[in-house]
Amino acid sequence: MASDGTMANGNGRDTGDGAPVSKRQRFGPHNKVTVVLGAQWGDEGKGKVVDLLAMDADIVCRCQGGNNAGHTVVVDSVEYDFHLLPSGVLNKKAVSFIGVVICFLWPLVFNFHQAVDGLQEQQREQQEGKNLGTTKKGIGPAYSSKAARNGLRICDLVSDFKVFEEKFRMLATHFQMMYRNLNVDIEAELQQLKIYAEKLRPLVTDGVYFMHKALTGPSKRILVEGANAALLDIDFGTYPFVTSSNCTVGGVCTGLGVPPSHVGRVYGVVKAYTTRVGVGAFPTEQDNETGDLLQSRGREFGVTTGRRRRCGWLDLILVRYAHMVNGFSAIALTKLDILDTLPEIKVGVAYEVDGHPLPSFPANMDVLTRVTVEYKTLPGWQCSTEAARSFDELPSQAQNYIRFIEDFLQVPVKWVGVGKSRESMIKLF
Repeated sequence: MASDGTMANGNGRDTGDGAPVSKRQRFGPHNKVTVVLGAQWGDEGKGKVVDLLAMDADIVCRCQGGNNAGHTVVVDSVEYDFHLLPSGVLNKKAVSFIGVVICFLWPLVFNFHQAVDGLQEQQREQQEGKNLGTTKKGIGPAYSSKAARNGLRICDLVSDFKVFEEKFRMLATHFQMMYRNLNVDIEAELQQLKIYAEKLRPLVTDGVYFMHKALTGPSKRILVEGANAALLDIDFGTYPFVTSSNCTVGGVCTGLGVPPSHVGRVYGVVKAYTTRVGVGAFPTEQDNETGDLLQSRGREFGVTTGRRRRCGWLDLILVRYAHMVNGFSAIALTKLDILDTLPEIKVGVAYEVDGHPLPSFPANMDVLTRVTVEYKTLPGWQCSTEAARSFDELPSQAQNYIRFIEDFLQVPVKWVGVGKSRESMIKLF
């Protein structure tokens, strides 16, 4: 007999109505996070999927990266471009974890980080073929400071400002010694940072404790939005043409302090074709009329930089690799309508190099630049899909295109996007 009058047994405690509660029920995970990640090179339409799911969310979070990301959401014919805030911030009922709540642990990007980013890219451009095509937002140099353990974090900014000032001067001087052309107005920046510290202080909290309470407390719907995409991950992406953070599912744990046992459904966002901003290998790129058509119909310009995106056929070898790393529960297939005018549609299904098939996605970018792609050619539908609001309303050829993707990846497609608005996201199940 337990002290509260209920029966105790080897498996747990009686709830009072005769039903035993297992230790797993008592101590196991309560709430789980739903994760939305890009499955290609970014610009897949993650913002739209997050906006859709955020309508029912209690908390929306960004887990990694910086303002080098760009997510576009259209609501009531109004277009919103987000770079740092979660796309789900449009849900006024949800708490935005970065925006409304800010974690003590998050690293700071300073003006000189951005300046150094530009200087580094200039140096790389002087070596033909060596530039990375960064957004020049300072993300790489800021992550370098973090790895070198001389970077500064939110907790430094909102604590004793005299101590912060001393550390800031040391960090700025460190970069000035490395880059003789770097001009930093230390006094002006400190003056501005002191103002920021006062504005941010009321918003800052212990992020680990915040997430722990959300995960183990009363039932909540928690949505996590990844920035960038799987093939831009610093470890698993097409290195060195990647970002500086982990934009695969592991970044949810390291970026938010969420235990792996609390990661629930992981949705991969896949564009119905492939795009890439900047330089780097792109096996299915179409530097021809097809690429131009995809670029113009899809309005493929970077949200952050305005750069023209390179366009090509859907590469399922690449997406399958992203699934291997992330373990997608389901896929959101976006921008299907951009393919509406094509008489036939090709899909990359295998790679070979020098006549030999590759068993897996190559880690070496010199190899990836030399691959020959094997394509599966599918018939187009050559009619508008923009008015479709159910799977059955899509042309049979479009339905077959979706089923082909599912069969190849062995992952179900849960949503299909046929336009820019919320209403144009077709839910399949």
